[in-house]
Amino acid sequence: MELQTERLLLRHWHENDAESLYKYARNPRIGGTAGWPPHTDVDNSRELIKTVLAGKETYAMVLKDTGEAVGSIALLTEKIEIHVKEVGDNEAEIGYWIGEPYWGQGLTSEAVCEMLRHAFEDLQIVVMWCAYFEGNNASKRVMEKCGFSYQYTEENRFIPLTKDFRTTIFMKLRREDWKKQNGLAL
Repeated sequence: MELQTERLLLRHWHENDAESLYKYARNPRIGGTAGWPPHTDVDNSRELIKTVLAGKETYAMVLKDTGEAVGSIALLTEKIEIHVKEVGDNEAEIGYWIGEPYWGQGLTSEAVCEMLRHAFEDLQIVVMWCAYFEGNNASKRVMEKCGFSYQYTEENRFIPLTKDFRTTIFMKLRREDWKKQNGLAL
């Protein structure tokens, strides 16, 4: 499956994306803001493409003008230890990251807005969750721009992949609110 925005193609990860994935995911500022350790080499990235990034609703964010994978976005529908604890039936969590050279260009907001459309219209999700670590104001702005609203904060929450504790802010968007924000009939 492929989804498109004005500047991005959202498609499943391919093994030949490993070089590009490593190029961006080795940066500790990327994983650090997302809750995972930096990639160690191209083989590490390739293995993660085969496992972690192989989910049905996990997509590479690919620049249309160059064809390069520069980030990742995913819908998670299962309760996972490092994510939202309260994901219920017909609910999902969205997670994303983009390479540092592309920060501040609106690409992530484009991708998140398209994934919301896909989740609410195609997959019939009724509630979307998203979370960010305290201090990650860029991610907070993406969520607010796409219509999410604050739900709760967990202080000193253990993050298994980085083995540290972080304050995590949880946001939520209901399908009916998304429809209102986008001028769609309820």
